[in-house]
Amino acid sequence: MELTRRDFIKTSLAASLGAAIPGNLGLHAAGSDTIRIGMIGCGGRATGAAIDCLDAAPGVEVVAMYDLFPDRLDTSLAKLKEIHPDKIRVTPDACFTGFDGYKKVCALPDVNLIVTAAPPGFRPIHLQAAVEAGKHVFMEKPVAVDPAGVRSVIASSELARSKGLAVVAGTQRRHQARYLELMRRIKDGAIGEVVGGQCYWNQGELWVVKKTPEMSGMEWQCRNWLYFTWLSGDHIVEQHVHNIDVMNWAIGALPVKAMAMGGRQVRTAPEYGNIYDHFAVEFEYPGGVRVQSMCRQIPGCADRVEERIVGTRGSAFGYGEIKGPEPWTFEGEEMNPYVQEQADLIAAIRKGEPLNEGRRIAESTLCAVMGRMSAYTGRAISWEWAMNNSKLDLTPPKFELGDLPVEPVAVPGVTPLV
Repeated sequence: MELTRRDFIKTSLAASLGAAIPGNLGLHAAGSDTIRIGMIGCGGRATGAAIDCLDAAPGVEVVAMYDLFPDRLDTSLAKLKEIHPDKIRVTPDACFTGFDGYKKVCALPDVNLIVTAAPPGFRPIHLQAAVEAGKHVFMEKPVAVDPAGVRSVIASSELARSKGLAVVAGTQRRHQARYLELMRRIKDGAIGEVVGGQCYWNQGELWVVKKTPEMSGMEWQCRNWLYFTWLSGDHIVEQHVHNIDVMNWAIGALPVKAMAMGGRQVRTAPEYGNIYDHFAVEFEYPGGVRVQSMCRQIPGCADRVEERIVGTRGSAFGYGEIKGPEPWTFEGEEMNPYVQEQADLIAAIRKGEPLNEGRRIAESTLCAVMGRMSAYTGRAISWEWAMNNSKLDLTPPKFELGDLPVEPVAVPGVTPLV
């Protein structure tokens, strides 16, 4: 069923404004109030998310950890002990590695919150395991890399809802004061009717891991996960989903169609796997509203990370400004949004009113996936087809640290639409 812009923005704003209520964060938790974190994934973002959670409220501790690779687990544990030595309760028998170690974290009865920021290709199975085990979940965005994964995340999120479990996603803008106030003003008509917009994530290069003779194909791809579509979804999904999610929020609907182009102009060396380095997408929303989306990861070029929402009476900018007859600039105070999202999660759990953002971030993830699929194949893609008919599942044939060939780089007009 197609949501109207009015229905969607009411739902989105209600959820986001509810998330902004801080609750009793001064509570000194004890017993059942203690938040005991089990980490799934111990890379830089996972470690950062765990630290943010520990910073967000008292009565929070880390009690279990999992990563595919022991060295990353050890590095993360050392960092956590350095920052929060009094909040780390991890013992050697609560540290797990290998492809199935996440199941052991979820099985621990003292864990009540899973923080998962393993590569996105693994997030659907990690969320499913956590929810089935009865755990609250914080999961980084994006939450999948293909339509099959998106559908899995939606199913797990609905199961979490039926169990009264929280599912909060790492879309920190949804918890950030300037964005919340901006969306209130858009809803109240400060820029009139929303008729279009633009969003961008253009930046330089990121980290890369080169293959060594000791690494198997699977190990190298998992360590260098940004550059393989089955693991990251490509940077339009892994990174640009933030901006696309904001546009969905502001417009108050999901796109009905995407048409895109992109390519691999600069990052062509083997260490850059099989992803593109630039995309441009036109998203068409109900009522003919169109959004131009652009993302690029190429050094030496103009940077821009921004959202611009165009209305009949002015324009709104995600950084906290409205230009038009009712000009406004955000001047309030706001908590670090990465900490705020964790504070909102913890407060909601303790109040017995768990937030569930699973479907919303799954839908925004699918928007980004549609853009990538359109660019890879050269085809225009409808929301209905992607959500209900696409059979694309990028999961590798088996999970083991052995040989794994790199899939070829997509060629528009040649790569099939699945």
